[in-house]
Amino acid sequence: MKLVRSLLCACLASTAGLTRASGIEGPVPSHVELNPVAIGMFLLFVLVTLGITRWASRKTRTTRDFYSAGGGISGFQNGLAIAGDYMSAASFLGLSGMVYLFGFDGLIYSIGFLVGWPFVMFLLAEPLRNLGKYTFVDVVAYRFEQAPIRLLTASTSLVVVVFYLVVQMVGAGKLIQLLFGLQYWMAEVIVGALMVVYVFFGGMTATTWVQIIKAVLLLCGATFMAVTALAQFGFSPDEMFRRAVDVHPGALSIMAPGKLLKDPLNALSLGIALMFGTAGFPHILMRFFTVPSAKEARKSVFVATGFIGYFYLLTFIIGFSAIALLAQHPEFFKTAADGHFNLTRDLLGGSNMVAVKLAQAVGGNLFYGFIAAVTFATILAVVAGLTLSGATTVSHDLYACWLARGKPNEAHEMRISRVATLILSAAAIGLGILFEHVNVAFLVGLVAAIAASANFPVLVSSIFWRGMTTRGAVIGGALGLISAVLLTLLSKSVWVDVLHHAHTPVFLDNPALVSVPLAFAGIWAFSMLDRGARAQREREAFALQEFYGQTGSLPMTAVDH
Repeated sequence: MKLVRSLLCACLASTAGLTRASGIEGPVPSHVELNPVAIGMFLLFVLVTLGITRWASRKTRTTRDFYSAGGGISGFQNGLAIAGDYMSAASFLGLSGMVYLFGFDGLIYSIGFLVGWPFVMFLLAEPLRNLGKYTFVDVVAYRFEQAPIRLLTASTSLVVVVFYLVVQMVGAGKLIQLLFGLQYWMAEVIVGALMVVYVFFGGMTATTWVQIIKAVLLLCGATFMAVTALAQFGFSPDEMFRRAVDVHPGALSIMAPGKLLKDPLNALSLGIALMFGTAGFPHILMRFFTVPSAKEARKSVFVATGFIGYFYLLTFIIGFSAIALLAQHPEFFKTAADGHFNLTRDLLGGSNMVAVKLAQAVGGNLFYGFIAAVTFATILAVVAGLTLSGATTVSHDLYACWLARGKPNEAHEMRISRVATLILSAAAIGLGILFEHVNVAFLVGLVAAIAASANFPVLVSSIFWRGMTTRGAVIGGALGLISAVLLTLLSKSVWVDVLHHAHTPVFLDNPALVSVPLAFAGIWAFSMLDRGARAQREREAFALQEFYGQTGSLPMTAVDH
């Protein structure tokens, strides 16, 4: 309650900073005054989720409760939670902003992420649930030497989590700064403090229900916005597209591909990162361990795919509706005017507010307040999931399964989890403040590239290829990690836009086209060259792993898990 009172005081004290936040004229006022509806709905959400956390804390007694909610989440609930974890602020605001700026090309991110779901997750959901315990690292290490495998995969998981947290925290700071007029550092501290409370006390149970509530609110809000916006065009998509083409500076070109990614190789590389990065995000993969059976895991994927696909369709309608209804205002077209696209400036700045400003245009201040609160809920749900994933990696993968050799003191393990939560939260707040004025666009690509290059090849090879060995997995995964980071540092996003060099030494903006095949090649080559006795035992253990992964009918004691 002290946190809520402090937040309310801060919001009231920042009234002066809220004027002229949007710059919209016509259907939306030319400035945004302090919106008591937005503040009230935001505080209501915080109070409800803090109540859920208190309830969850009473049910969180063991490490299994903390890591996986005791395996008691149903498939439908878990599907909603996965959708809530997946539909971040970047998805809601960023994708609609991309469609607003680039038209048809803005769909490449939503299509890339969505295509990865049915293709990858239906193959992985059941083996993950059967072979793992709390994290995907359990699956990778199932038949291999524990120390090197766990050290590699835990390290790559933490890199993904930390970088993703930085992106979310910078987005949170900018977003809440714009929506509520708070100072940037204050927004960072508020988000960090709330995610500590959710994870520290409520663990996976609280995080799951925060994500479920957020998913329901976001889906309802986006549906209402899309329907209300379409009503402006007589519910005619053709009319919406026609008016969008009439007012957009790109005219008819917004209905064709090529404005955002003109190079086919860069488009292919981004597509690979988005598709396979989905199957390498540790905070998404760990959700399959919260359900009681493989059947419920499959149901989770089905539910999540449906909701996520529906949501991405809504962002397409929202983006084109915003063009038709708001594009007469030139302040939204900074990138169209200067020809340069900058994620931090455009998606987390002006054009990132397109969905929020459209909400005010079609639904007034009441709906604007609702969308503002849902947007903040979106950020909290994602950072809570990321923080829990990172804490689990430290306490379970590194301490319990590696350092304690699978026989940890449970009370000590819980303390390590909570200490890791505090450290990750402090790091996220600090890095978010540090990166406030830095172009962090490269971090988005780096997160997807690392997940696709280091986590996905090792995970899929461990499940489906008998020939992989510990040596191949470690070297191949390390090659994927190193190449993804190195090529990203040498890309235009960093080498030119951040380090201000004149020319980039590589032509790819996203490294996945090189780093993902390199990881698979390293796994194959070094596994084939590994002829030792240990490698032979690992290959022989594959038959047992495969049978258990597909049926779940063998006792896990048959393999040192």
